[in-house]
Amino acid sequence: MQIQHARRPDSAQTPGGAPFALWALGMRPFYLLASVFAAVSIPLWALQYAGVLPVQYVPSAAWHGSEMLLGYTLAVVTGFLLTAVRNWTGQPTASGAHLAALAAVWLAGRVLAATRFEVAAACVDVAFPLVVAASIGRPLWRARNRRNFFFVGLLLLLSCAALVLHLSALDVVAWPERTTLRVVLDVMMLIMAIMGGRVIPMFTANAIPGAHARRHPAVERAALGGIVVLIVADAIGAPGWLMLPLTSALAAVHAARLALWQPWRTVHKPLVWVLHAAYAWIVLHLVLRALAAAGLVPDPLAVHALTVGAIGGLTLGMMTRTARGHTGRPLVADRRDVAMYTLVFAAALIRVGGPLAWPSAYVGTVLAAGTCWSLAFALYAWSYAPSLVRARADGRPG
Repeated sequence: MQIQHARRPDSAQTPGGAPFALWALGMRPFYLLASVFAAVSIPLWALQYAGVLPVQYVPSAAWHGSEMLLGYTLAVVTGFLLTAVRNWTGQPTASGAHLAALAAVWLAGRVLAATRFEVAAACVDVAFPLVVAASIGRPLWRARNRRNFFFVGLLLLLSCAALVLHLSALDVVAWPERTTLRVVLDVMMLIMAIMGGRVIPMFTANAIPGAHARRHPAVERAALGGIVVLIVADAIGAPGWLMLPLTSALAAVHAARLALWQPWRTVHKPLVWVLHAAYAWIVLHLVLRALAAAGLVPDPLAVHALTVGAIGGLTLGMMTRTARGHTGRPLVADRRDVAMYTLVFAAALIRVGGPLAWPSAYVGTVLAAGTCWSLAFALYAWSYAPSLVRARADGRPG
């Protein structure tokens, strides 16, 4: 089957002389929008949390969590899926006006979230995962690509979660926002675990001669099936005495999974070690969840291990690698890429470790972590915007 590609208007030129290609492939606008949003929104929240922002950015910590999961993270997932599904199926995915409309819907959700138009924000946030599901579902269906159709189901689940979250905020239903956000966190962890299991051992074996990164079927089933069990347990509000052994066992399984990928062999390959390091934060998240279930550490530490360390690191690692690959640039991290990785993991260490090491400076650690996070994604936007808006350097379509 021959791959079809959207036509680019050759008359549209960027300042550098290359044809304008922002709407040629899903990862282009969504990676750029996500990085700018991540760079701006977290400092605004940190300043609001510290009490120095003169106006309110979002109404609550739950809304901040929603914006980072259903805003930032979903944007990166969308860009990745629109790009990957085209490769998996040989079918065209959203481009041109279709892709611009998807980006506009996402952007409208972020703008409305910072306003008092709660009902409009709810409609947009619920609709966005649905239209993304339709956009990837059609090419998957045409290609009979059943292996990846579960992504459509996960997007539908995220749409349902967004609906419940907004209905809770509007006092329409009496359902804890924290429970819904926990389920969304688990779903995002499942997506990371699935994609990590596919690409991390492959990238490791391809980039490092002699590396034998491998997947063990029993470990794979336990790692992914265990997260599904965790989603159900969090949805029903399982008690701590049940969550302690579940999260402890899951931490051990995911640690074993990571060990099979031989992360110690990746230290000289930043495009690879960033993915291993991010996955290690999933293990730490599960360890901290077990400790929180035992009453030994505050639960927010586990949440931020996953959101800042795992989601921040894995999305940034995939955004750099796939942006390089799909814009015709070498698959070699430069100094700016390494700086981004260092900054995002510094943000995770400060956000998780700071409150434990220096409880009296909690607000200061929030501000410091937010600064590191913002710098990481601002650097991404600045470094990658030129290649994301221009046609591929090698002249190929996409």
